Amino acid sequence: MLDEAPPIRRHDWTRPDAARVEALRDVPTGFVVDALGGGGALDHRVKPAVAGQFRFTGVALTCDCGPADNLALCAALPSVLPGDVLVAATAGHTGCAVTGDLVLGMARNAGAVGFVTDGCVRDLPGLRAVGLPAFCVGVTPNSPARSGPGTVGAPVVLAGQRVASGDVVVADEDGVVVVPQERLDEVIARLPAIRAAEAEMDRRVREGLRVPPFLAAG
Repeated sequence: MLDEAPPIRRHDWTRPDAARVEALRDVPTGFVVDALGGGGALDHRVKPAVAGQFRFTGVALTCDCGPADNLALCAALPSVLPGDVLVAATAGHTGCAVTGDLVLGMARNAGAVGFVTDGCVRDLPGLRAVGLPAFCVGVTPNSPARSGPGTVGAPVVLAGQRVASGDVVVADEDGVVVVPQERLDEVIARLPAIRAAEAEMDRRVREGLRVPPFLAAG
């Protein structure tokens, strides 16, 4: 009997050019949210698995694993390019981990700069050693199946946000923000004014400002 191919559907997608990704590197997530008009962050429960490993900017490579399975995540590994962020949707399943240190170690070896899931991870000592920032909703030693079905490259809904492969994912201590690829130019164009306004308010607070200017103006 012939072995059946794993039930994974792959979808084509387009990467943004490197210059636009670089324009968002090390930008605070709060600034990115402001440039998006006040939204774009994943649910607050998505946190770094390892303290101190939280900052990255990269291109989303999505996979829809479904609950209690990680075949799609494993199937995404051959598509990882340097600078990618693996985004694994689990339908919010927390009964088991979607990955541990071995799969994320392979992702790091392929050039991934981060990992995001709405599920759980495991193997914290190994994850610390791997050093790939991983955002998740929790940690559990329970392990997933590897039977599928799943998708690689198709848009997913994860922690309250739609994420498409090719979107740019920015993460820091405050959380994870997703910038849709079609809004990259808009966000980048707004950042200088946001930086300037923030710097001006920082200066005024240091100098003793006690009331927000919009209240004083009223």
